[in-house]
Amino acid sequence: MNSRERVFKAFRKIEGNPDRVPIQFDLCRQHTESFGKKLGIKPDYALSYYEDLTYRISANEIRTRMGSDVVVVGGTVPFGYTPEIVRNDITKNEFGMHMKPTSLYVEVVQCPLENATTAGDIEDYSFPDAYANGRFEKAKRDIERYGKDYFVVGDVEISLFELAWHLTGLEKYMIGMMCDEPWLNILNDRVEEWSTGLAVQLVKAGVDAIWFGEDLGSQTSTLISPDDWRIRFKPRHKRMIERLRKENPEIIIIMHSDGAVAPLIDDFIEIGVDVYNPVQPNVSGSDPQELKDKYGERISFFGGIDQQQLLPSGDIRMIRSEIKERIGILGKNRGYLLAPAHILQPDVSTDTIEAMIQAAKEFGNY
Repeated sequence: MNSRERVFKAFRKIEGNPDRVPIQFDLCRQHTESFGKKLGIKPDYALSYYEDLTYRISANEIRTRMGSDVVVVGGTVPFGYTPEIVRNDITKNEFGMHMKPTSLYVEVVQCPLENATTAGDIEDYSFPDAYANGRFEKAKRDIERYGKDYFVVGDVEISLFELAWHLTGLEKYMIGMMCDEPWLNILNDRVEEWSTGLAVQLVKAGVDAIWFGEDLGSQTSTLISPDDWRIRFKPRHKRMIERLRKENPEIIIIMHSDGAVAPLIDDFIEIGVDVYNPVQPNVSGSDPQELKDKYGERISFFGGIDQQQLLPSGDIRMIRSEIKERIGILGKNRGYLLAPAHILQPDVSTDTIEAMIQAAKEFGNY
């Protein structure tokens, strides 16, 4: 059984059990370099249009050699594009965001629409071209190379809410929502158009799934009220999913949101989401048994391994115990792709990563 069939069976798109629970993981740059050196593979980086997605769509050869059943592809900057140097280590990307690298991520330090006050300001803003030459060449190469043997995910994270507020700044966007500012819906329309364009191209290129994403939750609750999300964003996600299913009725839809977003899972199911990610542990509403009991027949789960405390602790005994427990609960009767709840950061040792992968294979047999 190859990895692609394993994931399709786990997600209940093919009859019968997989031989084991499939696994997926993402590596930060430090781990990409470290494992690349260990395996004798030069890392193959794909510079995303939004910098923090770069490591999600890079180094598929390294990750599959390590044991991932999944490859992830997505949009990059166009051919010939280089981020503009603003000053020192700050660059300006295609959106006009000023980006400053930190020890873990790239932080937006200036937003292109932070001074927008009218609908005209939004209309005058030039979005990047989702169909720009070269944006999906790397994705197409990886699909051609891996698509027969591995499950291919097309990444379109920061899909609506999150991209919109990155353009204005979070405070401005949230106040705009509270005051129902006239520029808000126009901005959301343009973000929806951008993300739909990216997703359609990935579906046409041959991915097996589209990975939409918003970080809609804190450790204790949703960032905006569930009712507000249902009014402002649920219809947009529904339209996007319907558009993709016109292109490929069998496309699998993954919805990502960090935080305590359990109140939205019924809504995700209603609009056609097949897989919920990252099933973040240690937040309100994320008890694995409760999630499986309530939703397990209607949606699959992807993630579930604690990235905040457990993996950085390096306690292999506890890590193995959690992986065994997650597989026993979320993997019962299929419906589970095991993964850390976030990209593997430098605070997780390489030995811990290897032990995690080994435990997933050891305990994952059906």
